[in-house]
Amino acid sequence: MSETSNDASSTPIDDPSDGWFPESVAADYDDPQGSSAPEVVNPAVDLLADLADGGPVLELAIGTGRIAVPLAARGVPVSGIELSKAMADRIRDKPGGADIDVAIGDMTSTRVPGEFSLVYLVFNTISNVTTQDGQVDVFRNAAAHLRPGGLFLIEVGIPDLRRMPPGQDTVPFTVAPDEGGGYVGFDRYDTATQRFTSNHVTVTADGGRFWTVPFRYAWPAEMDLMARIAGLRLKHRWADWDRSPFEHESTKQVSVWEKV
Repeated sequence: MSETSNDASSTPIDDPSDGWFPESVAADYDDPQGSSAPEVVNPAVDLLADLADGGPVLELAIGTGRIAVPLAARGVPVSGIELSKAMADRIRDKPGGADIDVAIGDMTSTRVPGEFSLVYLVFNTISNVTTQDGQVDVFRNAAAHLRPGGLFLIEVGIPDLRRMPPGQDTVPFTVAPDEGGGYVGFDRYDTATQRFTSNHVTVTADGGRFWTVPFRYAWPAEMDLMARIAGLRLKHRWADWDRSPFEHESTKQVSVWEKV
């Protein structure tokens, strides 16, 4: 969503080709809290470094390098694919970021040179692809980049459908009031199409902002079929980056498929 202001010098200019993550989103994406906090990033980097087996590795939807930069600092060669130039531009300004090659393009089809030991896609980003065919193409593209025996990892949440009583289609995930405003985040589901939107409402003393992003959820079993179509087979499925068992009450999956 673009923002407008009478002060052009302080207003991010959004390029439509950047999709749902243009300059106005990229500008605040690296907030040191939440998904960028060390206690969130470090366990992910620990596991990816272990699975990489020396690399090289490829991150689909590399974003601002939240994961790729610290992984490269471990000595793992990292490349990336990213649709949003505004997001990818942040990588080169980070320590070591200039050594990470990023191709601007769609992760369903963009190819980069080489064969990789690991391709990974984190933080629910598979759900940004809003059709089943498109998600299958992500698996196929990942497999095409892997060397024999290489691994494809996805981190993605499990839909919160169990929290909805009959007739309800909305599940809040954050309610954070603050003096003079606050933030509310909620998901709205369409169980017939498996599509949902993640909605973000921010209110400040100066006004407010509403930002919504479309997604498509897929259950673990459906992703296993996508993997099979792409010539991959399930090797690991955990509930989190700490390799804890995936169980009935798990709220997300960290799944790893191997190229056959």
